[in-house]
Amino acid sequence: MEMSVIGIALSLAVIIFLALRGVGIIVIAPLAVVIVSLFSQLDPAAALMGPYMKGFVSYASKFYLVFLFASIFGKYMDDSGAARSIANKVIQMTGRDNALLVLLAIAAITLLLTMGGVSLFVVIFAVLPIARPLFKELDIPWHLFVATFIFGIGSISMTMLPGSPSILNVMPTKYLGTTTMAAPLLGIIGSIVLAAFNIWYMRSQLIKSRKAGEGYEEAKNVAVVAESNKPLPAVWLSLLPSVVLVVALNALKIDIVWSLIAGCVTAAVVFWKHIEDQLKTINAGAVNMALPIINTCADVGYGTAVAATAGFKAITEFLFSIPGTPLISLTLATYMMTGITSSASGGLGIVLETLMAKYMALGIHPEFLHRVVAAAAGTFDAMPHNGVVITTLAVAGLTHKQAYRHIWWGHVVGTFLALLVIVPVGLIIYR
Repeated sequence: MEMSVIGIALSLAVIIFLALRGVGIIVIAPLAVVIVSLFSQLDPAAALMGPYMKGFVSYASKFYLVFLFASIFGKYMDDSGAARSIANKVIQMTGRDNALLVLLAIAAITLLLTMGGVSLFVVIFAVLPIARPLFKELDIPWHLFVATFIFGIGSISMTMLPGSPSILNVMPTKYLGTTTMAAPLLGIIGSIVLAAFNIWYMRSQLIKSRKAGEGYEEAKNVAVVAESNKPLPAVWLSLLPSVVLVVALNALKIDIVWSLIAGCVTAAVVFWKHIEDQLKTINAGAVNMALPIINTCADVGYGTAVAATAGFKAITEFLFSIPGTPLISLTLATYMMTGITSSASGGLGIVLETLMAKYMALGIHPEFLHRVVAAAAGTFDAMPHNGVVITTLAVAGLTHKQAYRHIWWGHVVGTFLALLVIVPVGLIIYR
């Protein structure tokens, strides 16, 4: 059993080491399974073709269509100019004179778009050309763009706000029988805590940068977003597909797949004049979905293979032996899996597949479980080798040294603090 635990730890070290060097999880996960199986005295081929592929296929069967139509929806919002139209309107409403208000406006744009079902990979290209001239005009250090962007795409829309169409808020519904509106009061409280902390953090960083004499400096290798002269759709029209999606999902209680389809169909109709080639948009959205879901399936497959070992049994027994509420061990397990895989959806998928049935058997309210496990998944996922972290920094033309600290404080620390409030409040509400 000790060797099995050592094998799990070694496989995790290999995942982190190779991921930081740019090797994809699609390649790393099978290798990690081989390491785990050898140390657990299991046949590597049997582990790959058995538990690994079982977890891989199980996740794909549950969420392939969610990823597909969410990606197509996001592509419609991007190609039509709807995301840019919404962003322009928010900036117009908040003004351009106050540095903190500009940071909050960028955060509001990203939050509004992600809550509307737009992929964060689309959002960054929508807000980047708006943020850069504003930061230059107000002489705001460019590395603070990461602070406001991560606040907007982070755990508020990912995991906290009830009703969010985020994949992390959808995944627990398939295992717990809940809805995306699960534990609404806890979600709102967590969102307030997270927002308050991020606002304080951005304000303190602005003050600190002013005292240090920092100003705007043109970053190298910032992604160039081509400006388009084509007219943008009206704001109300730009919001309509997202409204349809959110209403269908939460008010009408329609399954997430059909809600996304309704959003896609609405976008195809209302953006007809703004999309040059409908088929091209659909195909591009479908292609964009492939890598994210395969990466997540690989993560979940690895976790399923680990769950079949004696070492994992020992680890789970240790977690369940932690004194106090079982929510502590659930949170720690989710932290561990998402931190190791550096994937919120991958780590959450592992926990849901391998551990959630045990926690449900303890009689904990499903809505409480939903909100805690979703929030915990959006905490330690943002490790330096996380795909979103790497993409955000690369597109913004910044390095880990320049800006990763904003991700750590705004996302990881902020969400951790929110959970410190959510769990005890939830224990009172759902006792």
